[in-house]
Amino acid sequence: MAQAALSGTQAVDRATALLTRIITTTTPPHLQTLAREFDIPKSTASRIMSALERQGFVKRDRNGAFLPGEVLTQFAREQNQDSVLVTRMRPILEDLAHQTGETANLAITGNGYLKIIDQVDSLFMLGTTNWIGRDIPYHCSALGKVLLAYGAIPIPSGSLQKLTSKSIITRSRLLTELESVRKIGYAIITDELEEGLAAVSAPVRESDGRVLAAISISGPTTRLSNKELNRIGMLIVEKIHEGTTSSHNPQLVKHGKAATS
Repeated sequence: MAQAALSGTQAVDRATALLTRIITTTTPPHLQTLAREFDIPKSTASRIMSALERQGFVKRDRNGAFLPGEVLTQFAREQNQDSVLVTRMRPILEDLAHQTGETANLAITGNGYLKIIDQVDSLFMLGTTNWIGRDIPYHCSALGKVLLAYGAIPIPSGSLQKLTSKSIITRSRLLTELESVRKIGYAIITDELEEGLAAVSAPVRESDGRVLAAISISGPTTRLSNKELNRIGMLIVEKIHEGTTSSHNPQLVKHGKAATS
């Protein structure tokens, strides 16, 4: 048993070493080159590389040399896109957080949950929570409702998770809510994600009108009344419009607040 575990560890070590070589090289290596450099039998190197190829971590060029596969290249593209979006939207988040005193967030679609990629913290002790990396359902968050309303992510099928007594748990009610979001141009939640938490969010669009992200302001219900949330909602729409139509962000544009997907 101990020997089998050791062999498994050795196989993982070899696979990661070979993968690292392929990722970091400027000249795609062939199988024979890899076997020679790592002093392993060509048959062993072939088995490892075949496994990595099946999983999409590597691929071969027309000459049979190994290149990073689609799994890695897709990840790299997404990380780069996220970084570019964060850089573009950061001034808007900072401006909104400064004007409202509340937490500002930038989110995109994730696998099953929102993916919050940037945050500017509240000026207050109460309400300062780091939301980056947390699993946040689409249907009970302001950011998620925006992404759902404008078709950035399909409406979830099946039952909807109930996080509080105010969470929307029926598809019919969610569809009605999303129609309202498209009508006014922003989404509001109060006590739907957490008791005592309120938030408002508006979409960020590409130049072709496609919604690629959402920006929100959130804080405790003791400070954010429904009237205040609506005021901030219009402010977010205005700031996104100003920020994405400026010369600093020519690739992004905000359409009219009543625009539909």
